[in-house]
This record gives sequence, structure tokens and C-alpha cells, in this order.
Amino acid sequence: MHMNRIFGFLALLFIAGCAGDAPDHTDWFSEYGTLETGTPVQMQYGSPDMQMGVPSDNLIGAPVHRMAVLLPTSGPNANVGNEIRTSVEMAVLQNAPQNLSVSFYDTASDTNAMNAALADNPAIIIGPVFSNDARTLRDIKPATTPVLSFTSDATAVGDGVMSVALLPKNSIEAIIQEMQADKISEFIIIAPDDASGHLMAGAADTAAQIYGLPVSGIFYYTPHDTESIKNTAMDASMNAARTAANNRARAVLSDILTAEQLNVLEKSSLTIQLDRISKSETLGKLPYNAILFLGDGNDTETLASFLRYYGVAARDARFYGTALWDGSDITSDITMAGAKYATLPDLPPSFVSLYERISGRIPGRMAALGYDATNMAIGMIYSQKSDAAYLLDPSGYAGVNGLMRLNPTGENERGLRIVQLTGNGTVQTVRDAPANFMVPVYHIEQRKIKPAESMELETPGIDPDDYITIPVRFRDKYESETYGAHITAPETPSAADVITILPEDDSDIIISPDFEPVALESVNKTYIDSVEITE
Repeated sequence: MHMNRIFGFLALLFIAGCAGDAPDHTDWFSEYGTLETGTPVQMQYGSPDMQMGVPSDNLIGAPVHRMAVLLPTSGPNANVGNEIRTSVEMAVLQNAPQNLSVSFYDTASDTNAMNAALADNPAIIIGPVFSNDARTLRDIKPATTPVLSFTSDATAVGDGVMSVALLPKNSIEAIIQEMQADKISEFIIIAPDDASGHLMAGAADTAAQIYGLPVSGIFYYTPHDTESIKNTAMDASMNAARTAANNRARAVLSDILTAEQLNVLEKSSLTIQLDRISKSETLGKLPYNAILFLGDGNDTETLASFLRYYGVAARDARFYGTALWDGSDITSDITMAGAKYATLPDLPPSFVSLYERISGRIPGRMAALGYDATNMAIGMIYSQKSDAAYLLDPSGYAGVNGLMRLNPTGENERGLRIVQLTGNGTVQTVRDAPANFMVPVYHIEQRKIKPAESMELETPGIDPDDYITIPVRFRDKYESETYGAHITAPETPSAADVITILPEDDSDIIISPDFEPVALESVNKTYIDSVEITE
């Protein structure tokens, strides 16, 4: 087992001590729900004693507080583990009092790492990174030991194991809020065909119901499989139906021009229409005006290219995505210009600069998550509050990743901004992240999210006759069929356009040119409609 203990770091900028006896951290969750929501606690480095409640007096001989850190610092994921480790060390160097002991355990090389960490009876555990490790730790740890893990799998948290990672449902709900603001009328979901993709699609469908946005279809593709992505784009674009409609419209126009007797104006009109339609391989409007992509940036970029190829122009459907687009080349793709997605705020330049000076590398999101988690853990250990009262403060915390608060379920809520791609490698912020939780930010409950099944496109289909104008005398002869129609939802009957106001006295005679009395004996019960009443 590889383990390093840190008992007394030399401060990089500032090291605070502690005074008094350590508070009793045993009443886990007992105070949750008793605190009011207010201004979030600032976790920026530089003034930990004032901002996080860490005592500033150095008391020699104070009891040692232990923090365990579980990371994969070797093996194929060593880059992730060591990136986080650097940020943990940085936060401890800046903000931890001298009586804090920090132990690192390598989850990649030591199968007993979790048991070894627990044997030290730590006040809090940072990590692990992966969901399977988080589940294992949840099963074996004491109920009173809080854990700040980096898994984004909501099914792996709970019972004191919390996630500080960006959960997909937050990003999905944030972008659907933006879609509602953009007045999207109907949209489709395109997601990876795996467990995560089906769950994210379920979250999107749930959010769509909350915000009143109809989902017209749900499509799945095999991740990183070009052929599967191509076929999915073809189906989502209604390529077969729109191509057939285009061919039919051209055939009708061509047949009339060659087989019928036309006057000059008719011939000119039909010729112009034929020239216009011949410039495209597809015909007809799509039954949606937005697409929500739930895959990563690389898959989305490929999907978008095929969708454009199959006739889904920028004017037909707007593109939306999630934080999974972060770090991909999608920002430089002109095809994606104008697309929006939800993501975390930019990292503060001061944090980026300091991390780069220490490690020689630009910090990624995992480094920033590790930094905030460590500062939160230090704040908890030296706070006079109980663990739950500190960690589950409904006001939340503001760190280098922006606004966040933890929930008793182990999930978290993060304040996200909305950015728009420019097509030149940069993004433009179109909606800032919220500054606090005084107004509820999210409404999706994880327990209500179910994996979504694929959903065939809801569409009345494409009728070529709706897109061409031919002489009335030929309409019956050249009538076309509708291509690609698929309606499973019952149609809602439209309200009557004419309202008839009856006399107050039913003995009065109704005088109206549109009213013709019918003898009672002519009324047949078979004409009485049945009405289904639903709650």
C-alpha cells in the first residue's frame, strides 16, 4: 500500500492553527432541514479563517484530526488521481491548520486501501473517483463518517457518501430551462445507447414534463460507432420520408408539365416550383425545432454533420447539449455554431495560475473538484457545527467551480451557466450561473428518474401536396400519399369556433338564420357522442 502522511505542511501562502477542543461530529444529518437558505459560504483560498470558519489561533498540542484521501494514483487512471492529489495538497498547504493529518491511499494498486483508510478513523474521506469504489466504501464505512466522492453516478451515493462531481441531471435540467426560455415548441433527444444514456434521456424526459416541453422522439446510438451514428441521424431527420416526398413532388410537377395541356402562367409556375424542389433532396418540415444531444462532444459533432447532410438545416432545429461537451473540439466546428450547452463557470485565473506554478500543468475540472472538496473537508473538521450542519448547509458553498450544495441523499446541486458556441473555438456566456439557492434552481428528483426507452418520432408525416401548387383540375388525378406518418398520442379535439348563446327562458323562440329546429321524433340516439372524463 502506498500511503503518505502530511502532519505539518509549510504554508505556501497561509497556514492557520486551531484553538479549543474539537467539536463532537457524531450526530450525522440531525440538523438538516433546520437551517435557512441564505448567502453561500465562500471557499476561495486566501482567507480561510474568515470565510470558512477555520480557527486562526495555533494551539500546540491540539488533538490531531485525520483526513483520508482515496485516489487511483497508479495504473491507467493515474493521471486523474494525481491531478486531484495535487489540488488536495495545494488546498492543505494553503488552508489547513498544523494539526491536520492527511493520508493518501492508492485505490488502483491496493485492494485493501479502503479498509486501511477506515482503520485510521478519519473525520472525513475525500474520494474515491469511481462509482464501484464509492458503493464499496458506502457498504463498509461507519454511518457517521462523511465521504466527498468524485463519482457522478447518483446510484453510488447515499448513507453519508456524497458526490462533489457535476451530476448529469443538473446539466440536463439547466439546458432544458434554457430551451424553455428560447420558446422551443417540441424537441427530440439523441443519447448514447448505454445505461448512462438511457438514464440521462429519462432525466431529460422528466425535465421536459416539468417545464412543459413536448418530446417528439428519443433516439439512441452506439457510442463512437460511425455507422450507428449515421443511421440514427438518418432516422431522426426523417430522411426516408422526406426524400420520398421530394421525389413524389418532383414527379407530379414533371408529369403535369409533360403530359397535360397548360397555359403559359401554369407552365411557368410549375417550372419554377420544379426548379426549386430539385435543388434539395428532401421535402417537408420536421415535427420538432430543437435537438438535445446527451452524448459527448465528439459523438455530437459526428451526429450534427450527418443531420446537416440529411437535410436538417440550422433553420429547422436548434442544437443543445450538456457539460459533456466540455474539453472537446466541438467549439471549433462551424456546423455547431449557435448551439448552447450548460456547463460550470470558468476557473478563476488565480487558481489556474497557482496550480500551474505548482504542478507545471493547466488544471482540469477534476483538479478544481479536488480543491473545493478539500477546502470543504477542512472547513467541516474545524467548524463548531456538526458535520451535517456544515456539509449540508442549504445556503451552499461557492468555490473555484462556482455554487454548490450537498443533499442528504448524497447528490448535489451546482450553479451552471449557459454558453453558446461561436464556431471559432470560443464560447460566449448567454446566461450566468445563479449566485445563490434562495430561489430553487432545480426541480428534478433523482428517485423519480427512470431510464427512457427509444421513442419513434411523433409526426403527422409529409404530404407532398402541401408543398406544391398545381392547377385545381389536376388535384384528384395527381393526389399523393403521406410519407412517414406516426401518431400514437390521441389528438385533442379543437374548441368550437362559434359559440351559441341560448335564451334565458327556454320557452323563447330562437330566431337565427343559421338555426333550423329539428322535430324531436327525428333525433336518433346513435348520434349522441360518448364523452370520456379523465382526471
